[in-house]
Amino acid sequence: MPTTTPAETLGRAADFFRTHAERVAAIGIASFGPIDLDERSPTFGWVTTTPKPGWARANVVGAFRALSVPVAFDTDVNGAALGEHRWGAGHGVDPFVYVTVGTGIGGGAIVNGRPLHGLVHPEMGHLAIPRDPADPFAGACPYHGDCLEGLASGPAMQQRWGMPPEGLPANHAAWVLEAHYLALGLVTWVCTLSPRRILLGGGVMRQEWLFEMIREDLGRLLNGYVRAKELMENLNQYVIPPKLGNRSGIVGALVLAEQAYQKQQDLASP
Repeated sequence: MPTTTPAETLGRAADFFRTHAERVAAIGIASFGPIDLDERSPTFGWVTTTPKPGWARANVVGAFRALSVPVAFDTDVNGAALGEHRWGAGHGVDPFVYVTVGTGIGGGAIVNGRPLHGLVHPEMGHLAIPRDPADPFAGACPYHGDCLEGLASGPAMQQRWGMPPEGLPANHAAWVLEAHYLALGLVTWVCTLSPRRILLGGGVMRQEWLFEMIREDLGRLLNGYVRAKELMENLNQYVIPPKLGNRSGIVGALVLAEQAYQKQQDLASP
């Protein structure tokens, strides 16, 4: 279904499940964000400060309450991380990080088998990274300007170079800068979360040769400081694409639904 207004989009989605109500035991939602994940909050299940027009303060979970089944809610990238952890390139890997580089940049982390939550959820795309001195682009993020998302997302590349990423040839200077900015983000995640693997998905990462550029820049930036075999000998297996492709988030939402159903069953058990 196309994403239009909250009322139309959520209404159509809820109607779909309502027509199959006898087969629905739980619903898992992996949503773009930022979102409110605090179940004690009066705005739990809402989208909060999103730049997506019309969606700020949209009550996503509320649209499905009338189905009277458990509803789990998390970010799209946490959902994708869950899906890859269960059936994809993150299976058996803990902790690990999933990052999407597309219309925005977002990341989810699996730690001890669960998505990382805290004050809210990780906002990996809004890291403050050092701007390349030769880069005059002010940044595309409406909140932070030249954060990682503002400098390296698909829209940022289009605004800087005048064409979408898929239209830029492999030898274009854009890709050297893009690899460098993404590697700066990876350095931060390596040094803070210490993941055993990082998956990079999203539309920008469909340029498969970009992976090797990022790995090389990551190695230079770390400069041997983090003494781990995965970084020193197997970088080509450390920074990799998701195994499930663009289905990671959908599959992760199924995992969320399963967990919500199991939680209900556990609470109902004597």
